[in-house]
Amino acid sequence: MGRGRRKVMVYLCAMPFRYNLVYFLILFIPCISRAQADSTAQVLEEVFHAKDKIEQQKIERLVVLKRRFAQERMPTRKLDLAKELILAYRKYQVDSAIHYTQLYRQLGEQLTDSLVVNQANFYLASLYSSTGKFIEAENLLRGIKRSALPNDLVPAYFEAYTAFSSHYGQSSNNEQYFKLSERYRDSLLNLLPDTSLQYRIALATKYLYHNRETEAEQILRSLLLKTDDRYTERGLIAYLLGLMYKNKNDIDQATYYFSLSAISDIRHVVKDNASLQSLAQCYNSHGDIDKAYQFIQAAVNDAAFCNIRYRSLENSSFYGIINTSFQEKELAQKRALRQNLIVISLLSMFLVLALFFLYTQIKKLRRARIELHQANAELKKLNTQLLLSNTNLSESNHIKEEYIAQFFDICSSYIDKIDEQRKLLLKRFAQKQYDDINKILKSQDVVKNELEELYRNFDIIFLNLYPSFIEDFNQLLRSEERINLKDGELLNTELRIFALIRLGITDSTKIATFLRYSLRTVYNYRVKVRGKVAGSKDEFEAKIRDIGEIRSF
Repeated sequence: MGRGRRKVMVYLCAMPFRYNLVYFLILFIPCISRAQADSTAQVLEEVFHAKDKIEQQKIERLVVLKRRFAQERMPTRKLDLAKELILAYRKYQVDSAIHYTQLYRQLGEQLTDSLVVNQANFYLASLYSSTGKFIEAENLLRGIKRSALPNDLVPAYFEAYTAFSSHYGQSSNNEQYFKLSERYRDSLLNLLPDTSLQYRIALATKYLYHNRETEAEQILRSLLLKTDDRYTERGLIAYLLGLMYKNKNDIDQATYYFSLSAISDIRHVVKDNASLQSLAQCYNSHGDIDKAYQFIQAAVNDAAFCNIRYRSLENSSFYGIINTSFQEKELAQKRALRQNLIVISLLSMFLVLALFFLYTQIKKLRRARIELHQANAELKKLNTQLLLSNTNLSESNHIKEEYIAQFFDICSSYIDKIDEQRKLLLKRFAQKQYDDINKILKSQDVVKNELEELYRNFDIIFLNLYPSFIEDFNQLLRSEERINLKDGELLNTELRIFALIRLGITDSTKIATFLRYSLRTVYNYRVKVRGKVAGSKDEFEAKIRDIGEIRSF
C-alpha cells in the first residue's frame, strides 16, 4: 500500500465516533479558477493570523462547560456535560478528552448503565490509540463482548476497531493492520442503511482506499451538496480531495483543497489535523519556503499541544526538510544583504564624488549669476520707474476703497456708542430715576433708524463708485437665481455682504460686525449665494473682487 493510502486510513480512523464521519467529502470541481484559488489563499491568511483569537474563544467556552460540569449534581445531566466536554476536547487536547471520558465511564458505572460504560470504552480506545497507548486500547476493546452489545452500539464497536487498527498500522508500518482496518469498515458498511449519509461516506472511503477514485469522486460530489462551513467535518472532506490531487501531482488543486481544509480546522480549533502539514509540503513544492515553514511550524505546535503521537511522527519527517530549506533561504538572503551593502557603499562613494563635482559647477554658476545681475541692473532701474507709476495709480484706487471702508467703520462705531449710551441710561433707570427716560431707552427706533441710514448711505456711495456692480454680480449667477431688488431698494443683504467683499473685506467676522449680523448669518448668506453660482464656486469670490468698473472722480 502506498504512503498516500495509509494517510487516508489514518486520518479517517482518527475520528472514532459515529457522528464524526457525517458529511464526509467536499464537491470536487474539475477546473478551479485562479480567482477562486486566490480568494481561498486570502481567506486562509486572514484566518491563520486570527488563529490565537479563535482558540481563545474556544477556551472560554470550555471554561464555562467545565464550571457547569463541576457544579452539576444531577447524574444524568452530568453525563451530558461530560459528553460535551469529550467532544470539545477530542480534536483539541487528547489528554483532557481522556480525563473526561474516564469521568464519563465512572458516572456510567455509578448508574450501572452498561451502554454508557461501553460507549466510554470505545471513546477511550480510540483516544488511547491516537496517543500511542496501543496496549491499553487493545485491552479495552478485547474486554468488550460484541454479542452483549445492543444493536445501537455495534457500529461504534467497529468504528473503534477501525481506528485502533489504522493507528497501530501507521505506528508500526504494518500492512496487516491496514487490511484489518478495512475489514472492520466492511463490517460497518454491512450494518448501515445504504441510503444513510454515514454509509455513503464509509463507501467513499473504501473506494479511496482501493484507488477507485472515480467512483469515490461521484459520491463526494453528491455529499458536498449536504454540507457547509458549520460542520467540523469540512476539514476532513477538503483534506481527502487535496490528497487525491496530490497523488496525481496536481499541486495547484491540492493546495486549494488543503487550504480549504486548513481554514475549517483553524475555525473549529482542530489541533489533530493533517491539513497544515500537507499545505506546508505543497508550498515547499512551489518554492514558497516562508509559507511552508510557517505552516509546518504551526502543524508541529498543534500536534504537540494535542498530544497526537502519529501526527508528531508525520510532522517530524517533513519538518527537517522544510526547516533546512528555510535556513538555506535565510543564509541566501543574508548573502544578498551583504552584497547589497557593498553595492550601496560603492554607490555612496560615487555620490560623494558627484556632489563634489556639482559643488564646483555651482561655484562657476554663481559667478555667472553675479555678472548677469550686474548686466540687468540698468534694466531693473527702468522697471522700477514703471512700477512706481503703476503703484501710484493703484494707490489712487485703493484710497477710494479705503475711504468707503473707513466711513462705514466710523458709522458702525457711532452706532455702537449710541447703543452703549442707551444701555447706560437704562441702568440708571433701573435705579429708579425717571420713568419717561425708561420708555425712551427701551425703544430701538433710534438704533434701527441709524442702521437704516447707515446702510442707505453705504449703498449710495458704493453704487456711485461701482454703478455696474449689481449687473455684473448677476452675470455670475444662474439666470433663474439672479437677484431682483424691491422698489426703492438699492442693495439687499446679500448684495451688501458681497459689496464689502468687493472692497476687500473678506473676513466674515468683520462683515458681521459692520452689518451687525451674527457670524452664522453672514456665513449662511455666503454659502447660499455660492450655491446659485453659474460657474466654479471656488473662483466665485475672486471674481467678485474683480467685477464693477470704478467710477473716476
